[in-house]
Amino acid sequence: MGDSFQYQRLRSQIETLGRHRARIDALLHKAVDALDDHRGHAPDVAVEVSLLLFMSEPQARRLVDLSATLVRRLPNTLAAMEEGRLDSYRASKVADVTVALSNTQAREVDQVIAPKVEGKGPQQVRRVAQYWATKIDPEAAARRAEHLRSERKIQLLHGEDGMSTLCADLPVAVASAAYARVDQLARALRTADEPRNLDQLRADVLADLLLGRTTTHSGMKADIHVYVDLTTLAGLNDDPAQLAGHGPVPASVAREIAHDANSTWQRIVTDPLTGTPVDVGRQRYRPPAVTDEFVRVRDRECRFPHCHRPAHFGDNDHHQAWQHEGSTNPSNLVNYCRRHHRLKNRPGWVYHLHPDTGAVTVTTPSGATYTSHPEPLHDPPPF
Repeated sequence: MGDSFQYQRLRSQIETLGRHRARIDALLHKAVDALDDHRGHAPDVAVEVSLLLFMSEPQARRLVDLSATLVRRLPNTLAAMEEGRLDSYRASKVADVTVALSNTQAREVDQVIAPKVEGKGPQQVRRVAQYWATKIDPEAAARRAEHLRSERKIQLLHGEDGMSTLCADLPVAVASAAYARVDQLARALRTADEPRNLDQLRADVLADLLLGRTTTHSGMKADIHVYVDLTTLAGLNDDPAQLAGHGPVPASVAREIAHDANSTWQRIVTDPLTGTPVDVGRQRYRPPAVTDEFVRVRDRECRFPHCHRPAHFGDNDHHQAWQHEGSTNPSNLVNYCRRHHRLKNRPGWVYHLHPDTGAVTVTTPSGATYTSHPEPLHDPPPF
């Protein structure tokens, strides 16, 4: 009993301090912007801020820019910080996504997403903001995607102690497919007597592929999964599509992927009122495989709160265990990445599936609860 009370007290203390920090961050952003305004937006304001806050000049420049964006373009996001509902890091995701929009468009995104960001992790906030930024100005999103694609590059960053980092800026579909293939090859090499962990295997597989060395199962096909509605695919609108593990992508990018000669399509039937998947094309599958595929399509990503590992890399878990008469059907199956699947069996962790909504509530060892809601594949109608 005492241990449980201590958990609750610490959890409450951390949550309260987090809200206080968000409010203080909001005050800091307003003060930094006021200083910038008082100085006439001089380019050396960041230098002064860096001295005041004992931070590097690049950090200070980022703070000055973010403060200006929140105060002048994203008042509802700033208000959420002042209320302790959104911290500075998550607010920066909204600022990053709306940077290329006009002031009017940025405020429109800000107003739409303000009620939607509470309780969401950084990547979820970014995705919500990205979706609405792309929906509000799809042509600009397509232009940005094309421009960034033209700037694709590879970099070699030398580190310490004989290590270096190899970075590649690639179109999202190419990068996702490349990572999927490396991941599949690495997992195929995991045997009982393999001493390397999965991260080490991925690094070694990538090096082998680039250097032309033989890698087991080198002909394996890698898949990525893009969700796009038929009207967008047909060019009748430009609503954003969704790439599992990444989030929204412009309609032009989705159509390019869909019409690639190597792409395959699969029909997904959704509830027109909610956007929730109710069926998938099954002419190529036997019933057990249909169920497995449907759950992966429906869940799209790991259902653990704030996790975005694509469902096609994860495990379909029986919520009520099979040995305890849990049935193998979509209402009893939930997709988790391997790490969060294993976490389910750790002491103190409790996963609860709400059969009426499909939501998953996770209770931590300290007694805190977090709920993951299944995302619809398209916007419900506005009535």
